[in-house]
Amino acid sequence: MEKIRLGYIGCGFMAQKVHIPNFASIADCELIALAEVRSELGTTVQKRFGIPRLYAEHRELAQDAEIEAVAVSADFALQGEIAKDLLLAGKHVFMEKPMAVSIAQAEAIVDASRTSGRKLMVGYMKRYDAGNEIVKAKVTQFRESGELGRLTYARNHGFGGDWVCNLDTQMDSTDEPKPSAPIITPEWLPEQHRRSYLGYLQQYTHNINLMRWFLDAGDDVSVTAVDLDANGYSGVVLFNMGGVRVTLETGHVSHYRWDEHSQLYFENGWIHTWAPPLLLKNTPAEVEIYRAGQEQEITRPIPKPAWTWAYHREAEYFIANVRSPEPFRSSAEDTLTDVRLFEDIYRIFVAQQE
Repeated sequence: MEKIRLGYIGCGFMAQKVHIPNFASIADCELIALAEVRSELGTTVQKRFGIPRLYAEHRELAQDAEIEAVAVSADFALQGEIAKDLLLAGKHVFMEKPMAVSIAQAEAIVDASRTSGRKLMVGYMKRYDAGNEIVKAKVTQFRESGELGRLTYARNHGFGGDWVCNLDTQMDSTDEPKPSAPIITPEWLPEQHRRSYLGYLQQYTHNINLMRWFLDAGDDVSVTAVDLDANGYSGVVLFNMGGVRVTLETGHVSHYRWDEHSQLYFENGWIHTWAPPLLLKNTPAEVEIYRAGQEQEITRPIPKPAWTWAYHREAEYFIANVRSPEPFRSSAEDTLTDVRLFEDIYRIFVAQQE
């Protein structure tokens, strides 16, 4: 099979330190083009990674007929518009989360995918974490077998901390100003809540998306209660996900590592998983399975291979599945649900503030 000929949009931190190196390391991927509006930075990054072609902006790259797929990392209010243009130009697309900042923008992206017949994958790398894949498989197994009884409750806790973990953060840079990006939010959202909405969406879209996946809830999700501080960020949100009560606990702590974990409770045990710091390479999520009842057993399954990085695994998945007729695990259609839920959360929050 011919290699996937890939273009990349953007030369920021995540592009240089995560996505470009990951895609460039995959044997079945040929990174042939780069687009960056900052010309000096684009030239520097192009030379460092040995990328043959450089374009001034994404529309130029989209006209390159040899490019089959494109990966995008840009301002999260702008990258959805870039992804839509690429889909309509006939390219398969990988993009960073969030896919969109409003339902209207998300629906336009999904429509572009359907119109063009090209697929979009959103970079929810937690769904590709080898530890989380164990959790997903075990939740499905226990629900089907009934061996731990009924699934009664689930929670996700995300207070952040040090996500870089002493990674070498040196990267190519120039004096060129960073491109300005518009602040795009749902039309109904009052201006005083726009920045907090974007911050909350950007941080916790991972968490909601992961819990929906664990529970195989699809679009069968509703927001049942919102209790956030006036900052629109810290607090608790309650969901019904496919008939399961789920809580999302959000906030901030100056932790030396990364304070995020998920726990799914059955009548006779639980599955508990701890997320690694995002840029701690080759460290999957830790998993604990507790079986209650007569024997009271705790096990800690380890993925094979034991040391993998979710960001690299998502890039591998994209390249391996871009030509498949099946939708991606984190498709545009699936992600539409996450965008809807954040608007639902903030509609309730804004009403409470009035």
